[in-house]
Amino acid sequence: MVHLRLPPLPTIRDIIRLYGLRAERQLAQNFLLDLKLTDKIVRHAGNLEGAHVLEVGPGPGGITRSILNKGAANLVVVEKDQRFLPSLTMLCEAANERLKVIHGDIMKFNMEEEFPADLKTSWDDDPPNIHILGNLPFNVSTPLIIRWLEALSNHSGPFIYGRTRMLLTFQKEVAERLVAPVRDSQRSRLSIMAQHLCEVKHCFTIPGKAFVPKPDVDVGVVSFTPLADPLIDLPFKLVEKLVRSVFHFRRKYCRRGVESLFPLERQDLTDEIFQVTKIDPTQRPMLLTMEDFNLMCHAYYNICQRIPGMFDYNYR
Repeated sequence: MVHLRLPPLPTIRDIIRLYGLRAERQLAQNFLLDLKLTDKIVRHAGNLEGAHVLEVGPGPGGITRSILNKGAANLVVVEKDQRFLPSLTMLCEAANERLKVIHGDIMKFNMEEEFPADLKTSWDDDPPNIHILGNLPFNVSTPLIIRWLEALSNHSGPFIYGRTRMLLTFQKEVAERLVAPVRDSQRSRLSIMAQHLCEVKHCFTIPGKAFVPKPDVDVGVVSFTPLADPLIDLPFKLVEKLVRSVFHFRRKYCRRGVESLFPLERQDLTDEIFQVTKIDPTQRPMLLTMEDFNLMCHAYYNICQRIPGMFDYNYR
């Protein structure tokens, strides 16, 4: 495929002035105006020549331009804020039918029919030639990645095509949580939920001063490559419930979090978890390995299978 570049266009700064655009604080919007930085982000997605790409929240279109200039065969952008539609439409006209603009909310958007069916690959094969990219608003980044991780676990949404790769931005602290290893103070629910399903890599950090307006924090660029075999092979909601319960009491012993999974009068079930797994109940959550969580999840799963309704118990 011939590498296609966009024709000369107004700068992103000019686009913002031309259409009277400004970032909305309540929507946690921050613009990247430096195309060298947007090119750097896109390079970390790998070879996009001939690829099919979905971009979340393109805004005025900085990363969008970089994706198209890298030779993507097809790019779908989903933008909730209608103020950006005229500038994206202009970019669409310059992209020679390679760009499709959708006005919608990514939290409600169904990706299952956005790509050609012949791109589908077996889960055990290499990832399909499909990529998800996005400079995510801070206020949706965590719920969105949890939603996509659940879809990944179920092989639904963008993952009906196979092990679709993602490259997304998060505020630096969230990026650090996603990749945090055992014993790291940032290790959290996000660490376990992402790492048991994906190879997660913190690619680089973008200083806050590179954005307009400047956010109070720096931004991390994180890549996700789904694993062929999850490290905890159980239903997503069960794994998420146990992991969330344990880290809810992150400064206490891990026993306290496990206790919250069961009624107060069923301390025997908490004891069973630690007897079966042989995990020290006085360990702090950030010291638990992925195998520890795997063992605890399976022990909890067996209890839920044995006692109808136990999974639905909520200590609150």
